[in-house]
Amino acid sequence: MFKIVKREVYSQGTVIMNQIEAPKIARKAKPGQFVILKADEEGERIPLTMADLDVEKGTIDIIYQVVGTSTAKFRDMQVGDAYQDIIGPLGQPTHLEKLGKVVCVGGGTGIAVLHPITRGLKEVGNHVIGIIGARSKDILILEDKMRLASTELHVCTDDGSYGHHGFVTEVLKEVLEKEDVKLVVAIGPVPMMKFLTILTKEYDTPTMVSLNPIMVDGTGMCGCCRVSVGGETKFVCVDGPEFDAHKVDFEELMMRLQAYVPQEKESYDAYQCGGACHTG
Repeated sequence: MFKIVKREVYSQGTVIMNQIEAPKIARKAKPGQFVILKADEEGERIPLTMADLDVEKGTIDIIYQVVGTSTAKFRDMQVGDAYQDIIGPLGQPTHLEKLGKVVCVGGGTGIAVLHPITRGLKEVGNHVIGIIGARSKDILILEDKMRLASTELHVCTDDGSYGHHGFVTEVLKEVLEKEDVKLVVAIGPVPMMKFLTILTKEYDTPTMVSLNPIMVDGTGMCGCCRVSVGGETKFVCVDGPEFDAHKVDFEELMMRLQAYVPQEKESYDAYQCGGACHTG
């Protein structure tokens, strides 16, 4: 059993952080990797990328958006309650190296996935420009942590309620025009990553994205999380979740995400969560 030792609620109660006792996972996990959680015997397997970890305390942080029955069950769990099962760490860790100036872009709950990667890139000596966005100020998450993890941080809101009035791609374009950017890391809703990738391709800037297709077993056996990258089939759970954005077939990815969305929202959780589980 994996006990919840801390709980925080964001975004008007729709986004929640659980800090969970999982010492073996905390010791082995690296930025970019994920876990699969199950609340109880009847619960669905939900993949979520770790937003943070503490090796000394033996804890991992997961952040999720409440969208259906299973994440509603997660929401009802309080400090002292325990998940029945957690499997991980899964997936390939982020490759961290000193490159110079790098830009880390996050949208919605993708910011949670982006946080440890941003911090890791800064720790190895990069000048990290963070860009985070949400529809409005009241649903923006982890601004304080991202500010600490970045060398400089830009905040965007679609409605102009806070920071730059507009999309993260607008701020990114300004940065690319002024700075010699060696790498862009983008994590968020698939449409955001798609249009950001189109932009960085114009500037010939290497770009990495963390993908979130349908996922079931998380070990490459079921094949549900397959994506096309550079004309080859890859499994996000074992080959990813991070890939060269300029090689990803985003059109195919979006079609696959839509193809399996059930009509009833109550059963949506198992389908909307991927290796990165952005849901933003």
